[in-house]
Amino acid sequence: MKIKYLRAATLCRRAFSLLFLIVGTSAYSQQSFTLKEAVQYALKNHITVKNAELEIYSAENTIKQVKAAGMPQVSGQFQYTANVIVPTQLVDAKNFNPQAADGEVVKFKFGVPWGGQAGVGVNQLIFDATWLVGLKAAPVYRELAQRSVTSSKVAVAENVMKAYYSVLVAEERSKILGLNISRLDTLLREIKIMNEKGFVEKLDVDRLQVQRNNLVTETIKVQNLIQLSYGLLKFQMGIKQQESISLKDKLSETDVNTLQLPEYQGVDYVNRIEYSTLMTQRKLTNLDIERIQKGALPKVFFSGSLGAGHSNPRFNPFERWFGSSALSLGVQIPIYDSGLRKIQIQQQNINLTKIDQSALLLRESFELQASQGIISLKNGLETLKSQKANMELATEVVRVSKIKYQAGAGTNIEVVNAESSLKEAQTNYFAALYDLLIAKVDLDKAMGKLLAE
Repeated sequence: MKIKYLRAATLCRRAFSLLFLIVGTSAYSQQSFTLKEAVQYALKNHITVKNAELEIYSAENTIKQVKAAGMPQVSGQFQYTANVIVPTQLVDAKNFNPQAADGEVVKFKFGVPWGGQAGVGVNQLIFDATWLVGLKAAPVYRELAQRSVTSSKVAVAENVMKAYYSVLVAEERSKILGLNISRLDTLLREIKIMNEKGFVEKLDVDRLQVQRNNLVTETIKVQNLIQLSYGLLKFQMGIKQQESISLKDKLSETDVNTLQLPEYQGVDYVNRIEYSTLMTQRKLTNLDIERIQKGALPKVFFSGSLGAGHSNPRFNPFERWFGSSALSLGVQIPIYDSGLRKIQIQQQNINLTKIDQSALLLRESFELQASQGIISLKNGLETLKSQKANMELATEVVRVSKIKYQAGAGTNIEVVNAESSLKEAQTNYFAALYDLLIAKVDLDKAMGKLLAE
């Protein structure tokens, strides 16, 4: 009996330990983020950024390949041949016997059945102007890869900020709907009591009940929207959908009043990653032109070899090896290329012109985006101010309508209409707040300040 009791106690302890482990794991698996932390997490974990960072390694490998092309190249070779049929040549017999008849020939076998070659060769580039240009282009390739990473980070940060604000607005809207339902429940209880005492009609109770049902339906929709917004945020951050996250920042803590119109002094193009990337591509194009031009210069190279040859009438690869060695200095001089180099330079000059025109178009688009961003922010501030006043006014109308109805000086329809107007005002307010926050993100992006500390 005691043994059974001990076994049962052991099983209980294991069960409680497992339950604690599961609860503890689920409790600690949830991650909580501020807006800044969410952006930083995405910049480290999003697949788009990781792929862009791989381009840096790819660029480094390209640079190493260019450098290795000018370093010594050493190769070795070994070959052992069995001449199954030794070639036979015919030689005029008079070469050996002047008395030989005309047309008489002598057969000779040139070679032996077994032969081999072994050796080591080295090649070294001494001077190649195009290779030197390639070395000069190495840091530009590295810079271009880094620009690609920054571009990916800007896009990821923008998406995370917008998704984060979407969750905040939806959660705050859900809280307000909950307060509306709570307030309506209080009024509904009071009206039901008044109906039971015969002071109001059953129709008044039904109207308020319909209003409450509409609010509950709206709350369900907002809850579903919150789930979708969280899913989008996790996707933009690079978090698996099955993981749980929460937000540290709250909309009530977001100091919207600090959002002021910036003093517009033009766009610093260097801060826009699109422009700096284009300028880096321009550097590469200029270097490509230089590489083509310097292709007209001679190339100097050195080569050397050390080896041995083997010939033997019988199979024995360990004897009769004869050494050989050679050193050579070569110069390759371009003389005539049928105008190919000139055509290539013309093509690169066309590419330069296209880049310059694209840069001009980018600068104009940056100015337009900045001016549009300022206008959108200005409109957002004005709209939010107006919608906030409307919401406060609608709240006051609900309060007064409720007091008048309870005092018998108003109608139930006035209360229902006031509640509907309040819900509409709240919806408009949160829509205006979201639009304002998005306008701020768009303006920061237009000014090249989205990732600024």
